[in-house]
Amino acid sequence: MSVIMFNYELSPITVQYTQTKENFFEFLVYICAIVGGVFTVAGIVDALIHRSVAVLFKQRIGKLS
Repeated sequence: MSVIMFNYELSPITVQYTQTKENFFEFLVYICAIVGGVFTVAGIVDALIHRSVAVLFKQRIGKLS
């Protein structure tokens, strides 16, 4: 019977934090991007719900072809 030994060598990882001040216009662009993304996702969800309800309504009244 042989014994297997594992040798792990852990090397340190350096994490550097730097704090920089953003420009006001960059901040404004980030805010606009977030608002635009939320608006787009909300529009997609709204369209999916609208089409699902329309299909269910047509199926219920027998007009689904």
